[in-house]
Amino acid sequence: MSVPALADVTLLASSSIEFNVSGVVDQFWRLTVEGLTYGSIYALVAVGYTLVYGVLRLINFAHSEVFMLGMFGQLVGLMVFGFAASGDVYSQGVVLTVIYLGLAMIFGMLVSGVAAVTLERVAYRPLRKRGAKPLIFLITAIGMSFVLQEFVHYVLPKLTGNKLGGLNAQQPIRLVNPTDQFSIFGTPVNNVSLVIVGAAIALALTTELLINRTKFGRSIRAVAQDPDTATLMGVSRERVIMLTFLIGGVLAGAAALLYTLKIPNGIIYNGGFILGIKAFSAAVLGGIGNLRGALLGGLLLGLAEDYGQILFGTQWRDVVAFVVLVAVLMIRPTGILGESLGRARA
Repeated sequence: MSVPALADVTLLASSSIEFNVSGVVDQFWRLTVEGLTYGSIYALVAVGYTLVYGVLRLINFAHSEVFMLGMFGQLVGLMVFGFAASGDVYSQGVVLTVIYLGLAMIFGMLVSGVAAVTLERVAYRPLRKRGAKPLIFLITAIGMSFVLQEFVHYVLPKLTGNKLGGLNAQQPIRLVNPTDQFSIFGTPVNNVSLVIVGAAIALALTTELLINRTKFGRSIRAVAQDPDTATLMGVSRERVIMLTFLIGGVLAGAAALLYTLKIPNGIIYNGGFILGIKAFSAAVLGGIGNLRGALLGGLLLGLAEDYGQILFGTQWRDVVAFVVLVAVLMIRPTGILGESLGRARA
């Protein structure tokens, strides 16, 4: 047997499916806690996808890069206040830690929000004015995703004197040291998981209340249901679209901080790509165009990939998430909830 053939056999053996059912049973509660934590982040990013799709019928694949810019934004915010990435966890006390986390989230939201609105004005609005076909919007979204990546990869280092961006990952500034707070059936739950799940659910539900209980929310639902009639009734379609992108960007910026709390191993120009695909999958799984569907889809996707990595092997973690998506869509093509934004009830 030749050396290449032997290497192929070895790789195939290492990638075999394990079917470790006992591992899932033994670690069920730990996997559930971890899955809900990751799923909460997916859900928050998925809300941005579902809002834009609900209003424009546009899959904004550049939303993952809006999330990535939010990671850099919260890093810059902490650097402005004198923090530096040292690898150590800063201990400032609970009150100051909460304050600095809030300020970092605001910076991340600001950067992501501005990036999302700029993306809409520069890339998508000219296409709408020219009556471009949906395929052109899709291609533009993919193109802008790479443009934003390469901006951080090549341009940002020159603008900041190689302090930000580039090929190498930036080390996040760690403000919170994971500390166990209580246990569920013997599985410890730490403060980081509580912050991520609590903040993500609170922000997602606040967004739903904004959409379903406010005058601006009625404008969004009107444009999503019938943009021409909404315009005749005095609703500014362009203003609604701009604010929809802004809300999605703000949520992505918040998710960026939560992500770096959970994964403190580097902020890099392509760091939003895989997470963005998973968040989009979560939106489709729950029913794209449905806010509650985005939240449900994110949580279910996080659980599925965490259970799957033990059941089939860690190398299958990402595969499991997408297999679950395909399986659900084969049974229910509109997603689990499947109600469009335009049909949401106040």
